[in-house]
Amino acid sequence: MIPDKAPGEEVLHASGDLKKQAHIPSFEKYKELYIRSVESPEEFWGDVAEDFFWKTKYTGKFLDYNFDVTKGDIFVKCMEGATTNICYNVLDRNVHERKLGDKVAFYWEGNEPGDEKTVTYRELLQQVCKFANVLKSQGVKKGDRVSIYMPMVVELVVAMLACARIGAVHAIVFAGFSAESLCERIMDSQCCILITADGFYRGDKLISLKLIADEALQKCRDKSFTVEKCIMLKRLTKEDEASSGSLSPPVKRTCPDLQVPWNPEVDLCWHSLIGGASEECEPVWCDSEDPLFILYTSGSTGKPKGVLHTVSGYMLYTAATFKLVFDYHSDDVYWCTADIGWITGHSYITYGPLANGATSVLFEGLPTYPDVSRMWEIVDKYHVSKFYTAPTAIRLLMKYGSEPVQKYNRTSLKILGTVGEPINPEAWQWYYSVVGEKRCPVVDTFWQTETGGHVMTPLPAATPMKPGSATFPFFGVVPAILNESGEELEGPSEGYLVFKQPWPGVMRTVYGNHERFETTYFKKFPGFYVTGDGCRRDKDGYYWITGRIDDMLNVSGHLLSTAEVESALVEHEAVAEAAVVGRPHPVKGESLYCFVTLNDGINYNQKLEVELKKQVREKIGAIATPDYIQNAPGLPKTRSGKIMRRVLRKIACNEQDLGDVSTLADSSVIEQLFENRCCTAV
Repeated sequence: MIPDKAPGEEVLHASGDLKKQAHIPSFEKYKELYIRSVESPEEFWGDVAEDFFWKTKYTGKFLDYNFDVTKGDIFVKCMEGATTNICYNVLDRNVHERKLGDKVAFYWEGNEPGDEKTVTYRELLQQVCKFANVLKSQGVKKGDRVSIYMPMVVELVVAMLACARIGAVHAIVFAGFSAESLCERIMDSQCCILITADGFYRGDKLISLKLIADEALQKCRDKSFTVEKCIMLKRLTKEDEASSGSLSPPVKRTCPDLQVPWNPEVDLCWHSLIGGASEECEPVWCDSEDPLFILYTSGSTGKPKGVLHTVSGYMLYTAATFKLVFDYHSDDVYWCTADIGWITGHSYITYGPLANGATSVLFEGLPTYPDVSRMWEIVDKYHVSKFYTAPTAIRLLMKYGSEPVQKYNRTSLKILGTVGEPINPEAWQWYYSVVGEKRCPVVDTFWQTETGGHVMTPLPAATPMKPGSATFPFFGVVPAILNESGEELEGPSEGYLVFKQPWPGVMRTVYGNHERFETTYFKKFPGFYVTGDGCRRDKDGYYWITGRIDDMLNVSGHLLSTAEVESALVEHEAVAEAAVVGRPHPVKGESLYCFVTLNDGINYNQKLEVELKKQVREKIGAIATPDYIQNAPGLPKTRSGKIMRRVLRKIACNEQDLGDVSTLADSSVIEQLFENRCCTAV
């Protein structure tokens, strides 16, 4: 599964300086630890667990499970019998035992340059205890679900950790989601309270968050579900009261259009409540398998799935992956640009970094506001050493060239990471060469909301890099590649990516619907966790994620990855971004319909189209030659930056009924895409 030695050809290696101080300095050490993690998980994870506080020790197996639906109910249990509290471990332990009270937990950077705040571990613990007491005063108790719908402010971290402190289950909804989406998630998880803010700015755009929250609560009432209380943070409101008990300063710009509806029977002010709350709050000790949070992810049926993670396994896994994948050391400043509304923010802004006593940047704004140098300005400002972002952001910034990056020195950077989707080699090379100046290893991490943390990833000093490859499995993760019949493929191969056994951080169920959990992840191939992603293993044993299985196209009996075609298109110097979908074809089964966004100043013409088709043909083969290429100045994306390929399939087929597009960031691109459609005769 893991090759005997790392390949020496066609790879990039970390610098000697990095290897000297790395937690895992060589491929040989990685392989030794990997074998131990698979053959003796109790020993491997037991060493990780020693860094944490346990009120009681576990009594049964370290990891017990069934992945085979033919042998009974699917289950995963980690450290059953142990009790702990994750908030205690990420805050109290750091403040009192590790003496990190004065260490910076977060450098908060607002949407507007100059909006900033430094928060220490001691200050964070005090605010979490106060807000935990607020929740208790409102009747919230262990096991209750709490909906959180907030911008990227420190109070979002406070709210989620306050829930964890008292054993309540947080269900965070990304603050870009619509009222209907918020309502659906509140009702599915049966939340007893909603925590939100008056509003916030995303770039120049004002978001009246309380207005949307109120609309969602009304939709809940219309469907006979009532949320009794809503706590609102004053993020934009400039009042004396708003400065009391707030870790994020009020925004500096005026907000004349902000609408803040107020219902005194339901609404409560964060600042009024927290002002009089005690800074002492004993943690509620939780069983290892007690729920920690619910986070919703897209489902193939259209109804979101409430992915449930539990306390101990998630804590161990996020702590270990953060420490080893980013090779974290105590003097690092780490920045993950994701939103806490997504799993990346849960695992690698809140729980993983805090469990290691790390200092992080928490950013409210956009990478292009007020200009396209904002990210690199922040890197220099806080001397960021470990930087983690999405391929979408990298490709966006590539459009503007290297000059905005090179305005800043970025000498503090040591490791770069990517998350969210496979990164095409050209974007990888730009990130490595321009941003990291060929001295920073790139950790291209593959994982999912469901996995809790990284499952396939390079390790900075241990695994030589291949641009675009997820490289090898993380400790305790055992991948396999299956064909359509469920047979395991050996050696170089391509097929369905599955995992043979659990790791501590894997999801436990779909909230309220265990049958859906079993059907989605275990029914297709009994005995395996099915990721839903395609994967290729090369001759050196490196794994390459080829994209969602439903993003695979069957053209004349050949399975083609849309990600592979997209990568070939983006390698052309004129193309900034590409999205490829399938369109029914009477002969070939499916034809390739490609949408391309060009770099600034480039015009789309027949000559360019011929060049692009030639490029794909040369990179992949004649079978992958695009049937249609459409100029797309903008692509339909969610607010987190993911391309909505479902919408593109509809446009390719000229189907005007697009279904639910409530998560679309900019609806104006749709009309433009329909107008620019290619003439499709077949």
